Amino acid sequence: MSAITAPKVVCHRGEALGEHLPRWEQFVASSADGFPSRRPSWLKVLQHGFRHKPFCIEATDGQQTLGILPLALVSGWIFGRFLVSLPYLNTGGVIAAGRDAACQLIDGAVKLADELDVRYLELRHEHPVEHAALSAALTSKYHMRLPLPPTTDALWKSFDPKVRNQIRKAEKCELAVAWGGVELLPQFYGVFAYNMRDLGTPVFPQQLFRSILETFVGDAELCVVSLHDRPVAAALVLHGRGITEVPSASSLRTFNHTCANMLMYWHLLQRAIERGQQKFDFGRSTVDSNTFRFKKQWGAQPEPAVWQYYLRKGTIGDMRPEGGKYDRMIRLWKKLPVWLTRLIGPPIVRGIP
Repeated sequence: MSAITAPKVVCHRGEALGEHLPRWEQFVASSADGFPSRRPSWLKVLQHGFRHKPFCIEATDGQQTLGILPLALVSGWIFGRFLVSLPYLNTGGVIAAGRDAACQLIDGAVKLADELDVRYLELRHEHPVEHAALSAALTSKYHMRLPLPPTTDALWKSFDPKVRNQIRKAEKCELAVAWGGVELLPQFYGVFAYNMRDLGTPVFPQQLFRSILETFVGDAELCVVSLHDRPVAAALVLHGRGITEVPSASSLRTFNHTCANMLMYWHLLQRAIERGQQKFDFGRSTVDSNTFRFKKQWGAQPEPAVWQYYLRKGTIGDMRPEGGKYDRMIRLWKKLPVWLTRLIGPPIVRGIP
């Protein structure tokens, strides 16, 4: 009788990841759900767009991949070091063929977290993975997702009259809707940076969005809504296998009376249906928050998000904006000129998990 060999677990690092990405992409396409945020090529995006150090734990049996765990080292002089799967994205963590492989991948991630001396390891799971090292979890937010009908006419009929009225109002305001790629990046980023300032949040680097558009050609696109040539609402859309996600979307509050944001989301939903998608992911929200109610009016339903942690220093709450800890900093940020937030925001946000 031949001996049973245990799966081999390897930690791939840095530039060496590039040669493995095609194999991992194939593994994910055959074994995981269709969410575009699950694609291993995000490691390249985060390296180029955020300058994060990428890692990937892989479990193999001979030439066969049994599972992967993409990770990025988030490091900054303000908050410290974190190991995250994956920054910017709402869904991440282990992708494995079975529980044994999943646990071995987490073992490897815990070992790497110790080696890198991070504050914590964060795995952005949708469903919990039992592991002794994962002693804490964040479950206060939910993914807001809408099953899509086969036609836009069926979707329109499913909306509440209030939603339809707001869309009609927007259509009467001479708003123009444009779709594109990198050529629309300045318009998108102008709206995005302004909105992030109003929210009191440091803005992501423009290079992040450029990297997304250049990496996921054909699956990533920008939608920009303009009033008399001035961009007033914009969104980044990612199309996966049967699922469309909107990781970033913004609108200018000054133009709320035009309902430009409603018109934009109507076009985003139409785009997904035109591509034959079955589900639309609006992103995560806290129950009963303003964003939760906005997404729910479209028919989106909450699905669980279970972010799990291996804590080494401090607590999860140390980095969460809830509870008022960062209220003073947020109020100050809202008063800064947008040009300044575009300059100092990216170096700060690179260090926030």
